[in-house]
Amino acid sequence: MANAIWLRILVARIVPTLLLMCKCVFLSGPVRIIVILLTVGLTWILASIMLGTQSGFPRIPALIGGHEAMSTADPRPRRYKCGLPRPCPEKHFAFRVVSGAANVIGPKICLEDKMLLSSIQNNVGRGLNVALVNGVNGELINAKTFDMWSGDVTELLSFLRPIHEGTVVMIASFDDPATKMTEDIRKLFAELGSASIKDVGFRDSWAFVGAKGVQDKSPFEQLIKNNKNTNKYEGWPEAVELEGCIPHRTMEEE
Repeated sequence: MANAIWLRILVARIVPTLLLMCKCVFLSGPVRIIVILLTVGLTWILASIMLGTQSGFPRIPALIGGHEAMSTADPRPRRYKCGLPRPCPEKHFAFRVVSGAANVIGPKICLEDKMLLSSIQNNVGRGLNVALVNGVNGELINAKTFDMWSGDVTELLSFLRPIHEGTVVMIASFDDPATKMTEDIRKLFAELGSASIKDVGFRDSWAFVGAKGVQDKSPFEQLIKNNKNTNKYEGWPEAVELEGCIPHRTMEEE
């Protein structure tokens, strides 16, 4: 019924224009072309207004309606610190950790919208990329890469053993995180809150955020095993990504 009403209105608007087109046949060449073009344009606009978005001309009503019509479009989703989809609560640090992809795309570690480790900063490498952060104020204490394929893993032990209570440890793997990993290293990561460290192996993708002195296992950990049947890349699984909010430590907890 509604479509019939609109059709009648449309016919009532367009018929006079068609009659005008018939009359313009008797006009001179240039004038006739101008009149025909104006008539076709008017008919097109009227059809768009009458039929709305279903007419095939959804932009015309928006242009005629002005800013109000255009503003009904959904706004782009807002991104917060480190690209999180929502802000962190008060007294929490926003973070994102992304492991490397195969041996091509390097890892990233972001805290409070500051990139601590990334390929752009030229401070990442094969193995384990580790950032130590003050759990009270979020300041970077140190960041270093440890080659777990051909490097000296005793350097990793020397790097982690002296850290103080409350220090946040952020880790992103790249290429191979485990060929030279020892039981002492696995035990140390377990004490920092890792639940998956016992399973981390050759060319796995691993991302982890823990802390010195935690009582329970960390909720911030992802591991994808290297499996030739499920690998996204030839010889490597897909990258893993962690994001979330780390609660501030208090001075009493240190």
